[in-house]
Formats: sequence, structure tokens, C-alpha cells
Amino acid sequence: MRETTAELQRLQDLLDSSLSRSTGHLRSIVTGRTVNAEQLTGILTGMCTLALSTVTAGHEPRISGADGHFLHGTWHFGTARSAAKAKHIAARPSVSVAHMRGEDLGVFAHGSAEILNPHDGEAAEGWPELLAYFKDLYGDDAFDWDGDVVFYRLHPHWMTVFAPDVDKLMTA
Repeated sequence: MRETTAELQRLQDLLDSSLSRSTGHLRSIVTGRTVNAEQLTGILTGMCTLALSTVTAGHEPRISGADGHFLHGTWHFGTARSAAKAKHIAARPSVSVAHMRGEDLGVFAHGSAEILNPHDGEAAEGWPELLAYFKDLYGDDAFDWDGDVVFYRLHPHWMTVFAPDVDKLMTA
């Protein structure tokens, strides 16, 4: 677990406020079938496949897959700089992400994507630590880390979790 006490508290506040602002329908599904921040960070370890939704210039939704990493209480993900989703995010940083494991887990978030390693300019806070993590996971020479790929941090304004059997997830 890489989260500080403050990061866990921010995540818990986000989970609580998101659920309280959700529709009655969603609350009826999720209430009693969710996890707290500390449990979530224990479940979301390693690479987690994300469904990432971006928006085109014509305001049309586009969904694609991305490697997701839940670090410091939020999602981090990357793609090729030439990918359509990278172009969408550069122009319109609002995104939605979902990570699902069958009927056992659903993590859904909406927010704004921050570029961690811009092509020109100063890298975002925490980038050296995250770059070391990604290089350890993917391999030092997997990419041209400055030219080929772009990584993002999600700044979520809404996040909820559906997890009907927490014990099953914690032992998986």
C-alpha cells in the first residue's frame, strides 16, 4: 500500500460524498455492498484493466482499454502519445473510468486527467516515483518514456465501488 493517511482520508471522503450525491437507484445497489478506502487500496494492486471513456471534438463518447494503476488513492494510466484517447484528453481532460471483475467488483469514477509526463515542460508532482514504479513493472527499456508514452493521474470528483463480497476480494 502506497497511500498516506491523508490520501486514505481524501479517498474515503470522496467515496462517502459520491455515494451521498448518487441517485436512490445507485444507492440501493451499492449501500451495504461496498468497501472503505483502505480495503479498496488493498484490492486494487498491480495492473488493473480500465475501461476509459473520453470525448471527441464532436462531443461523442469513446471508450477504450488502458492499463490502470491505483496508487496514492487514485487511478493512473497511460497510452501512446499518438493514440486518439491522448488527443481527446489533451483537448478535453474530462474522463470516466471503470474497472470490473465480473460481478465481484465494480469501481467507477469521473474526473479530470492530469498529464504526468508532458512532452515539453515540467513533470507533474510525484512523477519520478511513478516513473520508477512503471519502469519496474514494464521494464526500463519497454518504451521511449519521454517520447512514446504519456501517463495520466485521474483527479476524480466522483467515485463509487460495488463489492458484494469483500472477504472474497481480500483473499483473491
